[in-house]
Amino acid sequence: MSNQLAPAPEVSPQQEPPTLIEQGRAAVPSVIYPRALPAPRRPVSPMVFVAVVLLLAAAAGYWWLHSAPALPAGFALGNGRLEADAIDIDTKFAGRVAELLVDEGDQVKKGQVVAVMDSRDLQAQLKQSQEVVLQAQHALQQARENYTQQQTVVRLAAQEVERTSYLVPRGYATQEALDQRKQQLDSAAASLNGATAAVGAAEHAADAATHQVELYQVNIADNSLTAPKDGPIEYRVANVGEVLPAGGKVFTMLDASYLYMDIYLPTAEAGRIRIGSEARIVLDAYPGHVIPANIVFIASQAQFTPKTVETTSERDKLMFRIRVRIDPDRLKGREAMVRSGLPGVAYARIDSSAVWPANLQPSPPPAVSETAPSPASAAAVANASR
Repeated sequence: MSNQLAPAPEVSPQQEPPTLIEQGRAAVPSVIYPRALPAPRRPVSPMVFVAVVLLLAAAAGYWWLHSAPALPAGFALGNGRLEADAIDIDTKFAGRVAELLVDEGDQVKKGQVVAVMDSRDLQAQLKQSQEVVLQAQHALQQARENYTQQQTVVRLAAQEVERTSYLVPRGYATQEALDQRKQQLDSAAASLNGATAAVGAAEHAADAATHQVELYQVNIADNSLTAPKDGPIEYRVANVGEVLPAGGKVFTMLDASYLYMDIYLPTAEAGRIRIGSEARIVLDAYPGHVIPANIVFIASQAQFTPKTVETTSERDKLMFRIRVRIDPDRLKGREAMVRSGLPGVAYARIDSSAVWPANLQPSPPPAVSETAPSPASAAAVANASR
């Protein structure tokens, strides 16, 4: 055997290195090290996702605010939400809810009955009062008949006094008889006065009983709760069978005839606005529809900028609340389309000589359609998307 070492085999770049090392003696196994596993990925926290979404929303709002077309001189704008006055439909008396005739979202008309309270006790009292009225009417009839009778007695007594007065001078009657006839006439006259008073008392008693019946009728009618104005039912607070105290709330409805948006303006702009000034409202959902409005309220005291108000400058810390109301004539007949809570922008004219730009000219009133209102129609009279 030769002591020369055998040449090592050549290893191509594509082949893996041998696992045994041969150096002319017994093959020695090479050490194989385990391959390191990649570190596990940490799951993304939901808070990070929410923060990213909020940052994107803030960036979009900032871009929208600063990319909006500039208003010409003499105008101001502010963002807000459409609102409508809420009206509570309450009970006048304590009682049990007997029937509910509408539900949330239903459109009601002024005077429409929306709920009925249990009024069986008032019905019983009404029947009792009606019987009292009948008794008072009978008593009044008797008093009048007695009055008529006393009138007859007085006429007869007066005739006897007249005849006796004619006979006494001629010796056919005594003076004593004449005195008796006069006494009878005075007694009959007093009885007639008493009958007259009795008739008056009976008439008052009958009127009081009649008014009592009317009172119970009014109370029974008040137990039928009616809608004070046209508009949608926003909330149903009570249910059938519940016992409510006096003033207990059953429904809350919205006044579809009073739709407005509150905006906040700095002193430099709020100080130039006047009550009755023209305004425009453009909703985010319907940017192409311009709704005519008017300024109906200007706050007398400034307040710090609300959190929900976006201002063009961080220096505007004190703002005045301005209420912009949609023209009521534009809302007539469109109560079914009323929706509040829609965000938008209100434009106010602070200079009476300024001319509204073309993009803020009022859009024509939408056609009234209960079955399929157009987006512009719904925007013009919007109310209560809760």
